[in-house]
Amino acid sequence: MKILLNRVLGLIGVLSLLVGCAQNPVTGGADFVMMSENQELAAGRAADVEVRKQYLVYADEALQAYVNRVGQKLAAHSHRPNLSYHFTVLDSTEINAFALPGGYVYITRGILAYLNSEAELAAVLGHEIGHVTARHGVRQQSAAQAANIGLTIASIFVPQLRNQNGQNIGNVLNGALLSGYGRDHELQADALGAGYLAASGYDPQAIIQVIGVLKNQETQDAILAKQEGREARRYHGVFATHPDNDTRLKQAVAEAGKQTVAQAFLGHDEFLHALDGLTFNEASEQGVLRNNVFYQADMNIAIAFPPAWQVHNLADALYALSDAAEAKINFKFDDKPIGSALAYAQRVGGTGVQIEQLTSHDLDAVLYRQPTRTGAVIYVGTRAYVIEAEAKTAELLAKYQTEIRATLLSFHSLGKAELPLANALKLHVVQVANGETFKTLAQQSPLGKSSENYLRLLNGLYPAGEPQVGQLIKVVQ
Repeated sequence: MKILLNRVLGLIGVLSLLVGCAQNPVTGGADFVMMSENQELAAGRAADVEVRKQYLVYADEALQAYVNRVGQKLAAHSHRPNLSYHFTVLDSTEINAFALPGGYVYITRGILAYLNSEAELAAVLGHEIGHVTARHGVRQQSAAQAANIGLTIASIFVPQLRNQNGQNIGNVLNGALLSGYGRDHELQADALGAGYLAASGYDPQAIIQVIGVLKNQETQDAILAKQEGREARRYHGVFATHPDNDTRLKQAVAEAGKQTVAQAFLGHDEFLHALDGLTFNEASEQGVLRNNVFYQADMNIAIAFPPAWQVHNLADALYALSDAAEAKINFKFDDKPIGSALAYAQRVGGTGVQIEQLTSHDLDAVLYRQPTRTGAVIYVGTRAYVIEAEAKTAELLAKYQTEIRATLLSFHSLGKAELPLANALKLHVVQVANGETFKTLAQQSPLGKSSENYLRLLNGLYPAGEPQVGQLIKVVQ
């Protein structure tokens, strides 16, 4: 096997010589690439079209102009200042930012909500500019392309590569060729971003502050995951520890930020004013959660989930979980239901189901029950709504039966007074009054049982900080 791998690696090595190298704009050294700069620009333009098909551009021209202005300032101090950079805010709840080859940089409104200064915004954009200037995307694509081409060529001379074992070897080779495109490249992007921050008048330490924000998000999600009995979502970056404890990261930022910034610009108030009115969490089209009540204007419906449950409003699902995920309530709809509400309930309920017909809020509703699941089928116009609760055991279902039944019976058409509640939640900037704490502010928040933690995360004061009188902070309304 070792001889076989050496032969394949040798063939791919010959391939790399045939393709050639280019000078890295950052280091001045030779890069293995299979794409010219003109091809890089063309690839970026083409990919930008696809990104805009997958994501909506956030419809706030003033915010777009502000983000672009900060990005262009950084790009002017980068290793590739002559590129035509494009900075775009995407209408997505994802906490993310990414860059395409050729100078296309994207940041979501999801991550903007948790930043607290122009310097932190610059840190995110500077990091992504670093990926562009170091041609990380081009280098990664070239390595992957070489691995695929090399394996094809190698299989001509090494028949063993054509079988399943060969596929496994191919995976090993892909991994070997792409090694170093994780932590090392992220560190380089952070170091480059820190340099661009310093050259633009920002504090390079904002890089570490931003990663701290993301790690705090991960910590809070781990708490929620324990409550919900699910796996925690790991921060997608490369830092296993909190950034304050990451020696290599601190060294990289300190080295890049050696240029002393006499009066580093923070831009806390400027950034918050630019964010005022930002859509928070889901847009109106996806339906809005306020204190565990779901409102959907287009469907003209509302449903109240148990106050102490965790409710998740995702693009493709709406569900609520009790503590430790002992019980779950799913909500879905059917645009083309077959038969009556009674027949539908009998069908989804299954053999031996208990049926209860009733009128709930003047709607045609049928409740059904089995030992470990219970639900309701409700017809509104030509659409059927199905609300179903399930538990691990019949005893657990009985434990939550009162809360579940209240949810089933809460489904109703929106009244005129409720229509404003179906509008998307917004971030608003307020000045802290005397005596206000995150606990008192959480009592007025529509974010449910985790409001206090959310407010701390949004304002960079997680896990136990408090706002100061007169300070500008973000709240959700």
